[in-house]
Formats: sequence, C-alpha cells, structure tokens
Amino acid sequence: MEAFLLKLLIYLTAAAIAVPIARKCRLGSVLGYLIAGIVIGPFGLSLIDDIEAVMHFTEFGVVMMLFLIGLELKPSLLWQMRTPILGMGGSQVLVTSAAIGLSTALVLPWRQAVAIGLILALSSTAIVLQTLREKGLISTSPGQSIFSVLLFQDLAVIPMLAVMPLLATAATPTHATHGSGLFDITALPAYQRLIVVLLAIGFIYLLGRYASRPLFRAIAAARVREIFVAAALALIIGISLLMTAVGLSPALGAFIAGVVLADSEYRHELESDIEPFKGLLLGIFFISIGASLNFALVLDKLWLIGGLVAGLMLIKAIVLLGIAKTFRMPGNERWLFAIALAQGGEFAFVLFQFARLNGALTQPLTETLISVVAISMFLTPLLFLVHERVIAPRLQAPGTPRQADAIEHKGRSVILAGFGRMGTDLGRLLISVGIKPTILDHNEANVDVLRRFGFEVYYGDATRLDLLESAGAAEAELIIITLGDHEKSMELVKLVQKHYPRLKIAVSAVDRRAAYEFMDLGISTIRRETFDTALTLGQDALQLLGFDPYDAYKIRRLFRKKDRDAMPELYRIYRQDRVKYFSMYQQHNANLEELMKKDREIDMEELDKAWNAANPGT
Repeated sequence: MEAFLLKLLIYLTAAAIAVPIARKCRLGSVLGYLIAGIVIGPFGLSLIDDIEAVMHFTEFGVVMMLFLIGLELKPSLLWQMRTPILGMGGSQVLVTSAAIGLSTALVLPWRQAVAIGLILALSSTAIVLQTLREKGLISTSPGQSIFSVLLFQDLAVIPMLAVMPLLATAATPTHATHGSGLFDITALPAYQRLIVVLLAIGFIYLLGRYASRPLFRAIAAARVREIFVAAALALIIGISLLMTAVGLSPALGAFIAGVVLADSEYRHELESDIEPFKGLLLGIFFISIGASLNFALVLDKLWLIGGLVAGLMLIKAIVLLGIAKTFRMPGNERWLFAIALAQGGEFAFVLFQFARLNGALTQPLTETLISVVAISMFLTPLLFLVHERVIAPRLQAPGTPRQADAIEHKGRSVILAGFGRMGTDLGRLLISVGIKPTILDHNEANVDVLRRFGFEVYYGDATRLDLLESAGAAEAELIIITLGDHEKSMELVKLVQKHYPRLKIAVSAVDRRAAYEFMDLGISTIRRETFDTALTLGQDALQLLGFDPYDAYKIRRLFRKKDRDAMPELYRIYRQDRVKYFSMYQQHNANLEELMKKDREIDMEELDKAWNAANPGT
C-alpha cells in the first residue's frame, strides 16, 4: 500500500510541476506530461518502475475519452459524417498500411511487413484530440476531418486483432493467453466468434438504450452524487470487461455506449462526473509513455531508430497530404491534417505485444518499434507548435476569408448567436447552471481569443440558413441573439421566424429605437445591452427553458455576486501577468458551476425577502 501511494504521489507531483510550466511556455499540457515522464522515469531520476502495469491501468483514460466523445455524437450525426469516416479514414488506413508494409517488405518477411504496416497506420487518439481541444481546433473543418480519421482507426483495431494470429511467423508461446481471463474466445470457431462479438455489441446497445435510463433515474432520485459517479464508472468498467472478454477494444465498446446514451437526459450529468477521472488518467497515461521510452535502446540504435521515426512520419504525412488533396481540403488545412496524424498511436503498444505473443513479430523487433512509436508521439506536440507559429501564418493569404467551422455538437436546447461583451457574460451564466449553448460568432479575432479562455465557440455567420441548420435550430428550444449589429440581428430574427417558427427568440437591443423595431416583429423578450442586462436576459432565458421564476432570479443574483467577488483578483492578475490571467479566468469559469450548485442548496433568506418584496402576491 505504501509503495502504491508513493508511486501515486510521484506521478501527481510530476504532473503538478511539469504541466503548468509547459502551459506557461505555450508547449501544451501533453508535452508537459511526456517531459515529466522522462524526468521521473528509469532514464531520468529513476523514481518509478513497473511502468507497463501503470500504463495498462491508465489506458482506461483513453476508454473514458472515447465514451465522452460518443456522448457528444448522435447516430444521425455519425451518419452525416459517414463520408469522412469511411472515405478519409478508410483511405488513410489502407494506403498507409500498404506504403509502410511495402517499404518494410524490402528487409523483412512479408507477414511481418503486413503486421507492422497495419499497426503503424494508427495514430494517437489521446494526444491528437487533447491537443486539438486545447488549441480550440476540434470544431474546425480540419479538426472534424482529423477526428473522422481517428474514429475509423479506433474501429480498425478490431480486424487488426483478428488478423495478427494469421500472420504468425513463429510458434505461439505456450504461455500466451488470448482470452480475458473470463473465457478464451479464440478457442471458438470463426463463425461462433463473430456471433459472440455481435451479441456483445447488441447487449451494449440494449443496455444503453433501455436498461441504463431506469437505473440512472432511480439513482438520481436518491440525490447522492457519489452513487451516480459510481454507477457511471461501473457502466464503463463493465463494458470494457465485456469487450476485452470477446477480444475487442474496450475503447470501442465505451464509444458505442456513449453514442447510445447521447440522447439520454442524463448525458450532461455523465459528462461532468466522468471528465475529472478521464483527465487525470489520461495525464498519468502520457507520463507513463514518457517514462517508458527506452533511452538505452535508443542510444544503442540511434541512427536506426532516428531513421525509422523520420521515415514513419514522412510516409504518413505524404499519404495524408494526398488524401487531403483527393478529398479537396483547402490548401491551408492540409498541413494541419498531415501533421496531426503523422505519428504512431497508443494502440500500437497493445498491438505490438499482441503480435509478439501470437508469433507475428519478434521481441527485439517489437522493442525497437515501440521506441519509434513513443518518439513519434513525443514529437507531435512540437509539430503542432511548428504548424501554429511557422506554417499556418505563411499559408494564410492576406484577405482570405475564413470558412465557417463544422459544428460538432447538435442536439443542444439553446443557440447563442453573438459572443461579444454581452454574449460572453450571458453564456457564462447559462454554462454555470449546466446549460451548454451552441455558440456562434462571426468575429475571427474574437473567436480565437475566446477559445484561449476555454470557451467552445464556432466561427460562422449566424444569418446563414445552412449554419443555423447545422447548429441544430430545428431541434433547439431557444435562440438568444446578442450580435451587437442591429441590422444583422433584424435579419437573423426574420430568418428564424420564417424557417423555424417554433424556436423561441430572446434578443439584445443596442438602444431604445432598436428595441421598438424588434417589438414590431413580435419579439417580446428584449433587453438593452449592459452587464446586468445580460444577466437579466439570462434569467429570462432560464424561465423560457422551464425554470421556476424564483429559481431563475436567485441564479442571476448569485451569479452576479460570484462575478463581483472574483473581479478584484482577476483584475490584479490581469495587470501583473497577462498569460496567467487566461488560465485564472478559465479556472474561475470551470469552478463557477460547482460553486453555484453548492450555494443554490443553501437557504438564502435575504434573497427570499428581496423576491417577496419585489413580487408581492406571488
């Protein structure tokens, strides 16, 4: 027990020191975790050992990440993404596997070449998605293309696991176990294995579709949050065990479960409960990758491994650039697409070991290739920096119009059009009570700055009908318009009234005359622009969404108090350290929802008296 706690202390301390330094140097948290792993690993300070056991445990962070991604995707959205998933993703895996396999076949037997080509075709879902989220790129057009390829790669792990035993060039070690410890599926005939796999996937669908909702409803009725957290973790662990038992990827099972639960009323609660565990486990996973880098082997075979890393990333980048051109991606997006996916992936660690146990690859070969994959993953955050600071500015021609972002999350009940001074305060209020609107803004500089603050903002002109449709206007309950441009706001109101007559509208007006013009159009929820007005409009929005008027009033008052209390400290940091101010502001918003929830549960007698005085007879 003491050894476990000491190891945990070392991991957490390393993360707590390395990540803030890396973020301050604008290197990103992933690179910070990797550097921390190198420092505390066997070839640094030698503070930890048994890295492989820790990595197996922290791979569960990847599983949780895929579950959360699934929660944000509805089957209808997956169907809309079928072309990039099957087209771009399928092309990338097939062409990259062939290119690497043919290159390797020049020096190795063809069976080993095929195995290596398949495994090295995969990229790192964990590192790439984490970096895209930190840089605010996940919702952009290239970000969506990258995500589609990563999703197909995760699905491709299943047939790869099935193919590896067929590529064996040596006798399978007698001690190798193919099952999960529950039963050995490899002992079954091929058709029976297929039936078992289909039954497992069907069971996950039925569990998520029919059994989980009454279960979570009963747990939610108990009003004990830790029990809900336990149930959410038990669901993911159970699905992971089931997938492992039938020889499939636990991450795939978690992703399927997330997609099935995407329509559930408990989706937001599941997201908020699992997110901290996912972030922590992913961080320790990255540290484990850094610590597992075998520097003795690298130094012994420096030129070979260095050449293999360069060859791997060059081949993948060339293939990806060709695919990007084939699918007509804009020229300024192709390099980001190629750089983001040019590394090896975390599934390579699993597949190389699986291939070795099945006799497809030898021990010395897998050790060398694992080092190649680890170094390529380490280089990826650095390549993102090179793209951000060197390549992207050169590719963006002056005056080139920016394309609207692909909107990742449909199905939300609120659309917020305009995220300027008033829209930002209003959006923060909604987010603090668990309502995450789809946010649209047409100011490029504003979108980039707000993403640095941690907001999920989509660039695009809200007065375009196609953008409104992709934002989910047909399913949304309310649109809040805070554009700051009266003519644009009038145009958007008319567009919504014509094409989405059931969509409720709340709007900000720049002055009294503008308010009168909105009233001419039949709009009743209008507020003129000040900070307090933003909060009042937020209160109106909560009532339109079904909140009790008194609860909405208390939320507005409480939010204003929390914001006022935080202002002196935020102001001091803003004057002293602008870089630190971004992280402080983001942390303040991250903590706000929890603070609001706690304080809303306290009996607030003064607010009760104020409400009764202002609303006699209610």
